[in-house]
Amino acid sequence: MTLDPKIIDTLKGVSTATLTTILLKKGLRNVWLRGSVPIRTGQPRLVGRAFTLRFVPAREDLATPASWGAPISTRAAIEAMPEGCIAVADAMGVTDAGIFGDILCNRMVSRKVAALITDGVVRDAAGVLSTGLPIWCRGVAAPPSVAGLTFVGWQEPIACGGVAVFPDDVIVVDDDGAVLIPQAFLDEVVAEAPEQERMEGWIMTEVDRGVPLPGLYPMNEETKARYQAWKAAQ
Repeated sequence: MTLDPKIIDTLKGVSTATLTTILLKKGLRNVWLRGSVPIRTGQPRLVGRAFTLRFVPAREDLATPASWGAPISTRAAIEAMPEGCIAVADAMGVTDAGIFGDILCNRMVSRKVAALITDGVVRDAAGVLSTGLPIWCRGVAAPPSVAGLTFVGWQEPIACGGVAVFPDDVIVVDDDGAVLIPQAFLDEVVAEAPEQERMEGWIMTEVDRGVPLPGLYPMNEETKARYQAWKAAQ
């Protein structure tokens, strides 16, 4: 399912920190994917639908180099990734086997995949960085995936960084990491997020001019009135 470009544009203007606050107010506490940090500085904020990949512990009869050519493989999964998706890989937090290397990441770039998010690690660090694929992960390791993991499927529910991720949930990722917006909450979040971001920006200007925090953050009724007056004047 393609994500509406207007939704993408709106969410690109909203930080993941703001999104977690909005989702918390809706009762959703577990939406930040633990361990997924930017592999390089300066990666853009990205928005896309989750394309899920799932690994399980390595089993000697399945996790072999020969498995890379099997119908169920990371190679086959990449060929199924639609343009603009964000690949989200459940690697169970394993940090001594790299799930993807430079060749696979380069193919993802060719297929116009927006980013790779994982609670595991990648390998071939220099080559991966040279592809330009935006990646959020736990780091790098030299051994291949089959040294510690068995790839078992794609586009099914996964657990990544302790978060339940379903295919086509929306992922927003920036310097603070990756946040999941459940599909059922997408319209509400898109409607509310720009106002939350605008309000917090105004609060920052108030802090800059020396206004004390009590009554400002969170706002009391007087502060709300000042904010509404400011907004009306814009």
